[in-house]
Amino acid sequence: MTEEWGCNDMKTRVLFGVFGFVFVLLALYVLPPVVLELLLAVLCVLATFELLGSTKLVSNRLQLLLCSVVSLGLAAGHSSLVPFDLTAVWQGLVLVLLIGSFAIELRFHDSMSTAQVAWSFFGALIVPYLLLSLLRIFQMEYHHGPVIVLLPLLAAWGADTCALFAGVLFGKHKLAPVVSPKKTVEGAVGGVLGGAVLVLLASLLMNAIFKLQIPLWAAVLLGGLGAVLGEIGDLSFSVIKRQAGIKDYGSIFPGHGGVLDRFDSVIFVAPLAEILFRIIW
Repeated sequence: MTEEWGCNDMKTRVLFGVFGFVFVLLALYVLPPVVLELLLAVLCVLATFELLGSTKLVSNRLQLLLCSVVSLGLAAGHSSLVPFDLTAVWQGLVLVLLIGSFAIELRFHDSMSTAQVAWSFFGALIVPYLLLSLLRIFQMEYHHGPVIVLLPLLAAWGADTCALFAGVLFGKHKLAPVVSPKKTVEGAVGGVLGGAVLVLLASLLMNAIFKLQIPLWAAVLLGGLGAVLGEIGDLSFSVIKRQAGIKDYGSIFPGHGGVLDRFDSVIFVAPLAEILFRIIW
């Protein structure tokens, strides 16, 4: 994600963003919940493949397949259609990935390093689990989960949009010139302020319509701190891209790149929102 775009890039980005937002609303409020579960399962597998495969952090194809299967299994374990406890699913997948990874390394010990096993755990379990915070929030039925799940998305993407325009209008001082040359300090500050305001306004609206009683301090915290964490998430995944020598993780989203290019901030913000919601309720 950057703060300066060409005219055509901006049009493509905005147009796809609008269609994407409409689809998200359909998945949340119109289509059956299983559609959202399937969508997030696909995103998890793609995120795993992008992080490990596109970067060549895991070069062994069999290991990459194992990681993709484990990522899919974790997403499936979150489904309302699966009768197993999520803790049991998590423990089982950790065991499968552990045994499978070292079995593959023993077979390909001359070309596969232990570092690939470590990256496998991060890419196949940690990243999907953090992304699936969105589904766990959505499943908070007694607290209007389908409504409040919009807040972490607003904190991540809304703050990113505010940072984009603040950077274009006021950006002078580089934030991380090596990792992300177009990001500015002014853009980051605009993102934090904009994120706090957007989430606060959304929370006030939700409180008025759905009687949610979201504390205003929690809304400001989610918006402001969420913007900071979103920026860290963006830069963190950008570091991996730079070290891997790639521009984008993928091209599945026109104008945005891959799943990780679009959801890098959400991966950091959604768990914060989940923790915050569990504390206040």
